[in-house]
Amino acid sequence: MRVLIVNCGSSSIKYQFLDMDTEQVLCKGLAERIGIPGSKIVHKKGDQKAVVEKPMKDHEEALKYVLELVVDEKVGGVKDLKEIDAVGHRVVHGGEKFSGSVLVDGEVMSAIEEYSYLAPLHNPPNIMGIKATMKLLPGVPNVAVFDTAFHSKMPAKAYLYAIPYEYYRKYKIRRYGFHGTSHRYVSRRTAEILGMDYNKSKIITVHLGNGSSIAAIMNGRSIDTSMGFTPLEGLVMGTRSGDLDPSIVTFLMEREGITSEEIYTILNKKSGVLGLTDGFSSDMRDIEERALNGDPVCRLALDIYEYRIAKYIGSYVAAMNGVDAIAFTAGVGENSPVTRKGVCEHYLGYLGICIDDEKNNIKGEERVISTPDSKVKVLVVPTNEELMIARDTKEIIEKGIKQLEY
Repeated sequence: MRVLIVNCGSSSIKYQFLDMDTEQVLCKGLAERIGIPGSKIVHKKGDQKAVVEKPMKDHEEALKYVLELVVDEKVGGVKDLKEIDAVGHRVVHGGEKFSGSVLVDGEVMSAIEEYSYLAPLHNPPNIMGIKATMKLLPGVPNVAVFDTAFHSKMPAKAYLYAIPYEYYRKYKIRRYGFHGTSHRYVSRRTAEILGMDYNKSKIITVHLGNGSSIAAIMNGRSIDTSMGFTPLEGLVMGTRSGDLDPSIVTFLMEREGITSEEIYTILNKKSGVLGLTDGFSSDMRDIEERALNGDPVCRLALDIYEYRIAKYIGSYVAAMNGVDAIAFTAGVGENSPVTRKGVCEHYLGYLGICIDDEKNNIKGEERVISTPDSKVKVLVVPTNEELMIARDTKEIIEKGIKQLEY
């Protein structure tokens, strides 16, 4: 079975085309600046690269060019669009309705549109991608894989906020969590690497990128996660504040005379390590370099960043009454030996964790980085959300079912 994976952002389409008999990536690429000047697609097949630079007024037109590349004689993955057996779509928000990946039909599309109020920046482009695919590949089945689904069965004690219950009834205000596909892939892969029974394990997955989240995964289920009603809650991130006293919001609105839209922008786009470094950078590579060279502002930002990660890990050890393994993933988690060591050795020594400096000195490589006598295993596991989406798509199509249950 050959599966096309489509991940639509507001002005981009990230895609991969996989042969699921071997799980080999046949080709992949990124279409960006859709609907704005400078539209282009960077497409790769192995070591071969093709760049298409032409106006793309919307996602449908961009996807049309993507499909031309997928069947291109030199850089394509197949010769004919009829060889595409299914399309898997990343969809950010599935609300409370979807606890697993699902075959897309009219009812599912309506639900995704309904939940757009919970993810106004993400679900609408996800919908555009599905609609464009349906039009350009008529008759090819589409599967939606939700970022929120893996966390959907958290216990109420983990997902409810201590605000009047009527707001949960009226607006479904609760913790949803995100990065679910990544947490699911990394936790499963961690169990495989360590030879553990996934359904009898306690794993903490640490997804550190520009957006970051941590999940407590007990016996194969997410029981808590750091992102909440929106991706703003939780860790200090690139430009997002993470946890803060809610009174700060009203205080700043009153003192600065700013609107709800302006405070939203401040907390989502001007805070995090960007805010802590007074606008220097949201990239942890820049901040680490300056911190290691003695810059006190960047050193403090890095300390705060690592401290918040360690606090969440500690709380999830308590939530699961123990932990077998901690796995770092995503851009920073996979590529920053400094952050991994800082979190584990500065704060988690009480767990009997010991990091092997030589093993930890890697970037983007799957490896156990703790010493053999470490009481808790620590790993680096590069995430592969596209493969997880493709696996779900394949399973749904082959089994002839509408929805998977995680």
